[in-house]
Amino acid sequence: MTVQEQLDDLRRRALADLAAAADAAASAAWEHAYLGPKGELTRFLRGLGALAAEERPVAGRAGNALKQELSAAWTERDQALRAADLDLRLAADAVDVTLPGRRPLLGAIHPVTRMIDDLSEIFALLGFQTVVGPEVETAHYNFDLLNIPADHPARDVWDTIHVETDGTGGDEIVLRTHTSPMQARVMERTQPPVRVVVPGRVYRYEAQDASHEWAFHQLEGLAVDRNITMADLKGTLAELARQLFGPERRIRFRCDFFPFVEPGVDFAVDCAICNGQGCRVCKGSGWLELGGAGMVHPNVLRAVGYDPDAVSGFAFGLGIERLVMMQTGVDDVRAFAGNDLRFLRQIARAA
Repeated sequence: MTVQEQLDDLRRRALADLAAAADAAASAAWEHAYLGPKGELTRFLRGLGALAAEERPVAGRAGNALKQELSAAWTERDQALRAADLDLRLAADAVDVTLPGRRPLLGAIHPVTRMIDDLSEIFALLGFQTVVGPEVETAHYNFDLLNIPADHPARDVWDTIHVETDGTGGDEIVLRTHTSPMQARVMERTQPPVRVVVPGRVYRYEAQDASHEWAFHQLEGLAVDRNITMADLKGTLAELARQLFGPERRIRFRCDFFPFVEPGVDFAVDCAICNGQGCRVCKGSGWLELGGAGMVHPNVLRAVGYDPDAVSGFAFGLGIERLVMMQTGVDDVRAFAGNDLRFLRQIARAA
């Protein structure tokens, strides 16, 4: 067998054995068997000295070329096998730390905010504009311009929360006890006709129970024009009740006193929670008072520069939380400010 035939046979067997190597250990054994100090190719190269002088250069070049080829093939194969071994070890040692998917928490509009939006839309269809006012008010707007002077006995009814000032004098600062101050603010800068509703938070220093909160929301309504009567007020509030609670709900007006209206009434709807049978929310009466109303007092009109002989108007204030209670069946007004996500999710689903 010639030298070239020996090299060809060695090349064929080496590449076949390398391709058959299944892991890094087999690759290392192949390298030792063919390229190591006692490897087959190494022994061949050391035996070139026994060849004739004219054959040695050709055989040497051919042997070195084969050694380079096999070394390159082994390096590529060994790297691939080691990478495969590493993947197997990592897969065997892996710990599954994945968790099941969590449903994202989706926010929803608070029921009180939704009711404010609904009321604004209803009154917009009736020709009323929605405006807002400050929650921290002066006593001038909260009381004086609403026919409640400092010596008026009705002023004590409101249980006002006062805001501490710097003691330099000036008007008394309070947390507004109702949204009615915006009556005066709007009329001061607007000539009749006036038709506005004012939603917002108000504050009363009073005990809490299922139907009373110290901080709650009201919707103030005001209409001033020529020839406005109590019939217009009753028709407006009756339409509100039909829009919110359906045509089957009954409404009730009873005489009541409010310093800024004359005559004054309280506006009630038969309780949707007990269908008028009596429950703790309606205090067994079957009726849920939603607010007060009446014809704007002439003194209020005069205080803002209106002539009570030329124009008249009506005003009303509705408790927004009570409206939500009527719609949803919630029997405790304190739940709306309780920050209980379970309650808010339940109300959102019900809506």
